[in-house]
Amino acid sequence: MLPAEVSIREVGPRDGFQNEPETIRTEDKLRLIGILLDAGLRRIELTSFVRSDVIPQLSDAEEVLSGIEPRDGVVYSALVPNLRGLDRALGFTDKLGEVSFFCSATESHNRANVNRSIEESLGELEQAVGKASDSGLRCVSVISVSFGCPYEGRVEPETVFGIAERLVAAGCDEIGFGDTTGMANPRQVGEFFVAASERLDGTELTAHFHNTRGQGLANALAALEAGVCSFESSFGELGGCPFPPGATGNIATEDLVGMLEEMGIDTGVDSAAVVRASAAAQEILGRPLGSHVLTAGPVDWSGPEQSPEA
Repeated sequence: MLPAEVSIREVGPRDGFQNEPETIRTEDKLRLIGILLDAGLRRIELTSFVRSDVIPQLSDAEEVLSGIEPRDGVVYSALVPNLRGLDRALGFTDKLGEVSFFCSATESHNRANVNRSIEESLGELEQAVGKASDSGLRCVSVISVSFGCPYEGRVEPETVFGIAERLVAAGCDEIGFGDTTGMANPRQVGEFFVAASERLDGTELTAHFHNTRGQGLANALAALEAGVCSFESSFGELGGCPFPPGATGNIATEDLVGMLEEMGIDTGVDSAAVVRASAAAQEILGRPLGSHVLTAGPVDWSGPEQSPEA
């Protein structure tokens, strides 16, 4: 049975912006975030507390959080790579409701991403999660390449679940599973989340799909059918992992919302308003974005007026 409603965390301001080669002005980021908030999005990942030399695009993390205003019913989050990043995030507990951590499911990807072994990453994350929880922040961890790795190929679910169980034991309230380079297929996704819900009973499970090979929404549907009601997406289909050739971004928020609403599943989000954010981002970036709803518009069931000859 499909859920009656789902929760969507918008990750465009972090995951989407971080791969853009040209610097986006802080004021433009804040304007886009404002449009997303007006669209009804209630969970937004605003930035990441990474080193500015690693991801220059997010070097204005403090400025973004200083410029954002709290809103009733809205939860802001930030990605935190390590204890040092967490210390920076703790300066904004008046704005942030949660922090997100990350680890890869394979040694090769974790080395490429953060130059650490999985065990080294987990050791520091366990400390960071405890410290964040003690500070009153809700903790989310995303496991990258949960379904397939560009270096090591297929990833066994048992490996992913073992990492997830350690993160839950450390105090994580939510575990996200990332199809970081778009390698997953719907059958695999469905089987994965059925097993995950059994292994991680009581933990919020979130699906994070990329549309690299055009299967993002199909995988979202498979996750829905397996009982998932929490997703991450990015307006305009911004983002994407830099590793595979031709990689595109995360599934577009307006595409996901449009599909869910057409299916009668409540998101609380106005997809047409999200499209306005994507259109504004196109102007700022000076290039077209990959969202289908942005290009074709939402479904219009009234249909065009027919000419007498039609």
